[in-house]
Amino acid sequence: MFDFIADLDEYFCEKYANYDRLCVLPGYKMPVMQASEVDEFGRTRAYTLPANTMRLALQEKKKELLARLKEKMVDVTFSFSFQPMGFFASLKSKYSKYGFTKNFKKMLEKYGLSDEEAYSGLDISKEIWKKNCKGKFLPSKNLILSLALTAQLSFDDTELLLAYREEEFNYTIVKDVVISYLLSNKVYNPEMIQRALAEYKVTNLFIK
Repeated sequence: MFDFIADLDEYFCEKYANYDRLCVLPGYKMPVMQASEVDEFGRTRAYTLPANTMRLALQEKKKELLARLKEKMVDVTFSFSFQPMGFFASLKSKYSKYGFTKNFKKMLEKYGLSDEEAYSGLDISKEIWKKNCKGKFLPSKNLILSLALTAQLSFDDTELLLAYREEEFNYTIVKDVVISYLLSNKVYNPEMIQRALAEYKVTNLFIK
């Protein structure tokens, strides 16, 4: 049987980019970040390797390091499910080519979802959800990520919604790495989602 948590662990080791947290883990071996090469004229050129040289995937004891990292994980990304919008911001969101509300409606239509159907898997009040849909509130990043999982949005479409919200997947944040894995691999089974979130102690989502 395919062990998707092991696959998630591999993905996490490759993608997680909070190197400040990684390099202080007991047993983490700081890689040599400086290198040099001789150019075509015989001159030696020094350069610094990219930051992703520090990722867990390149550590010899990555499994042990990941286990230590998991022990200290706490989800501190809580946010409200909305941000109130002023009159002119609301108009822009509804009618601008790149406005969030306008494109959010289009996204729901693409997936054949009514406002009610999209709301069904979310753990927020119906009144707040309606105001999000009407453009009176701007959904938080946490709410968009929650909707992506419950409404089974693709990774690319979730990226689009986040961009309209002037947000993006941030791979220094545990939650973003885990959810990007689930969406990229089309893991929409509720039990598997809950298992992945529990494994990485992701708690502050709006999912029933």
